Amino acid sequence: MAFTSSTAPFSCCFSSSASKDISFPPIKSLKLPLFWPWQKVKMGPLSVSPMGFGTWAWGNQFLWGYQESMDTELQQTFNLAVENGINLFDTADSYGTGRLNGKSEKLLGKFIQEFEGQKRLRDDIVIATKFAAYPWRLTPGQFVKACRGSLDRLQINQIGIGQLHWSTANYAPPQELALWDGLVAMYEKGLVRAVGVSNYGPSQLVKIHDYLKARGVPLCSAQVQFSLLSMGESQLEIKDICDSLGVRLISYSPLGLGMLTGKYTTSILPRGPRGLLFRQILPGLEPLLTSLREIAQRRRKTIPQVAINWCICKGTIPIPGIKTVKQAEENLGALGWRLSSDELLQLEYASRESPQKMIQNIFQTR
Repeated sequence: MAFTSSTAPFSCCFSSSASKDISFPPIKSLKLPLFWPWQKVKMGPLSVSPMGFGTWAWGNQFLWGYQESMDTELQQTFNLAVENGINLFDTADSYGTGRLNGKSEKLLGKFIQEFEGQKRLRDDIVIATKFAAYPWRLTPGQFVKACRGSLDRLQINQIGIGQLHWSTANYAPPQELALWDGLVAMYEKGLVRAVGVSNYGPSQLVKIHDYLKARGVPLCSAQVQFSLLSMGESQLEIKDICDSLGVRLISYSPLGLGMLTGKYTTSILPRGPRGLLFRQILPGLEPLLTSLREIAQRRRKTIPQVAINWCICKGTIPIPGIKTVKQAEENLGALGWRLSSDELLQLEYASRESPQKMIQNIFQTR
């Protein structure tokens, strides 16, 4: 079965509020959507929810502490998202740790097949997966093979958006053309409905857009780290280029790996490598976190909901990661309302006043 998108025909009759104040019934008893993400936005030929969910943590032990015992709640989290109008899920063929590489795609495929809700909702799911630019993937045919591998793990016939995970222009320019031709081949063979890129900087983004256009393949999306912690000159330039070219920007890490949740302080840090990063950056975020907290209290929202809503108001599609039902409930509360222009300005001023920013992905090109 191919999973393609169509605009959901009805909207939710509930408005969202801070999820920590709501008591939710068991997942299987949900009859009506709790939130309001039913309005869809266009992304190339696809219609997707204004926010998607990322699955980087599904199978990643090193950074996110994945264990197989989490699978039951991950499935409940997936079900809750789909039942409440989320139809965009982002993954990658490299997501996982060591022997678990590809685990994220496998779990998504399993959860789709076992989804017991309305068939219309299942058929509406759009999977956006990324193909790693491994050094041994040197020909378009090898990228087509990678795409078929993802299709097998996802147990679907067609991927919504096939994305290049990163550019090799910084370190292996000859491989770059093979990547681009691989995207063209996937598209022409009907293995993907649309194509996109990830971690492409302004210059390379324009180049691949023009190359694909000349081959008759529209560039649907560009995925970059974009948040109140990542709104530097390069990121804003990428956003302007996307707007001018009709490419939808997908913002990953909209919560700064968790730094914009309000959960952590210099004395309360996550375990593992994130803790080391947070220790460097958190002390300089007080102006931004204070503004997020003030707006959240005034709006009766939570800090993460405000941070995600900022991304939506900037015209991007954020894809916060989810591991638990509680996280999904809270993130869904970012939908169905919009920050005012004054609130946007307040947050952006506070971001500029915060001396520390998120470290940019080393794979992002110019």
